[in-house]
Amino acid sequence: MTFWEKPLPGYLTEKGNMFKHVIFTAIFALVFINMYAPFGVETWYNVTKTQLLIYSSLVILSGVLFIAISRAIMFFVSRLKALTNGQYASWIAIEITSMALVYAILMKLVLNDPRDFLTVFRISLSTTLLVLLIPYTLAWLYFSWRDKNKKLEELAGAANPRDAGPALIPFHDEKGDLRFSVKSPDLLYIESADNYIIIHYLDHGRRQKYVVRNTIKNIETVLRNKGIIRCHRSYMVNFERVKIMRKERDGLVLDLDVPEKLTLPVSKTYVDQIIKTFSGLPSE
Repeated sequence: MTFWEKPLPGYLTEKGNMFKHVIFTAIFALVFINMYAPFGVETWYNVTKTQLLIYSSLVILSGVLFIAISRAIMFFVSRLKALTNGQYASWIAIEITSMALVYAILMKLVLNDPRDFLTVFRISLSTTLLVLLIPYTLAWLYFSWRDKNKKLEELAGAANPRDAGPALIPFHDEKGDLRFSVKSPDLLYIESADNYIIIHYLDHGRRQKYVVRNTIKNIETVLRNKGIIRCHRSYMVNFERVKIMRKERDGLVLDLDVPEKLTLPVSKTYVDQIIKTFSGLPSE
């Protein structure tokens, strides 16, 4: 598997990180344009530093709105399917090209730039690349560093049970590399998505997701003795979180103990195992 085919790290599509990414990009772009004045922009349009600050602020605001909308779409798409590094890179390329095109059109139609459109677009694209790629790269490095530190702290806590509190449940990818750990009480359920698993968990009372490249069949044997059991072809559930088992027209369902309603189906193959677990009887 190439780098571009590998799943995108989950921290890049976390809601909080996306918000920080947009704010940091806006601040960086505003400072960059006013300090560096790329390509002599203040000379082309004969504006003062104050006017440049006002004009650039308006331009940056429109760009931030564009990025915010793009990232909101990315957030919802990432919840429906696992993105790869290649898809993320393509998304960024489309973001930058689209913004450069909009800026080029504004320069021609609003500012009456005398140069031909191709020249204006080429300059706009170069400027947009400079303004966005630097904060994008810095944000990615920061989020990556913070994610690694978090995992190291979790591993350190697992090595010292007296300080760790509830046990950590580790999740490895198909190569055996540790990708994610979560405290047992915070894990809700695991969902199968082709060659990926989607880990549903609570973070400060809010439901979150983390995607790991592995199959639910592989992790089933690892988690069998941790109270995480299979209830469906596509689901494993943390039985600590099950509060109600009830029979519906289509079969058994499990209600999980979370603030918002969350129900998982039980397929016929796993009915006996679920009933034994719920009754406190030993599973075969």
